[in-house]
Amino acid sequence: MTDTSTHAHVLSRRGMLTGIGVAGVAAGLGAVAATPAAASVPTPDSPGAALAAVLAGNARFRSGHPRHPHQTIADVHRLAAGQDPFVIVLGCADSRVSPEVLFDQGLGDIFDNRVAGNIVDEVVTGSIEYAVAEFAPPLLVVLGHERCGAVAATVESIESGTTPPGSIAAVVDALRPAVEPVLHAPGDTVENAVRANVRYQVAQLLGRSAIIRDAVAARALRVVGARYDLDTAAVTLL
Repeated sequence: MTDTSTHAHVLSRRGMLTGIGVAGVAAGLGAVAATPAAASVPTPDSPGAALAAVLAGNARFRSGHPRHPHQTIADVHRLAAGQDPFVIVLGCADSRVSPEVLFDQGLGDIFDNRVAGNIVDEVVTGSIEYAVAEFAPPLLVVLGHERCGAVAATVESIESGTTPPGSIAAVVDALRPAVEPVLHAPGDTVENAVRANVRYQVAQLLGRSAIIRDAVAARALRVVGARYDLDTAAVTLL
């Protein structure tokens, strides 16, 4: 697929969904009707609306008043015919950082990619490119988090000159280019490295993928980095 054809596919598909509405698409596919709660909130179809939706969901979650949208058996049936996620998330595999929970979203909302250290490699890039080309979501979030174990292990390995056992070493090797430049910066080393890694992985996605760059250039997609606070549950944009 050429960059031009992918670009056209992204724009034409998002335009189709905006023009006839998500409910119309679901009806055309023979899906069951959405629940009243789901029908009352339109799917965000612009980068600004998508970012506002995930940040509002995080605010609900950390305030203790989540809505738990799109989590009923009716939603399961509605989505069986097809998905239309409005945000892609590349996050850490840490069990405390589930995007659907901390952004208060549900089934079909987030195209979720999770790996220790929220690392971008060829397979992760391909997964994200597939989502951009197939579903045209308007937002991509690279989500790191406070006290990330993979980042901390990388800091320890570099500072001690040791190599972690097994394939953990591959994780450290992948994170090393993001972590090394900030090892001697003022402040907490792991925190500095977590933030640097988010920015590094955003740059990796944009540098590796013409599909992502084209969507960004067309203003069909926004790519942002963010940090999740384990203590407060707050998501902060970087």
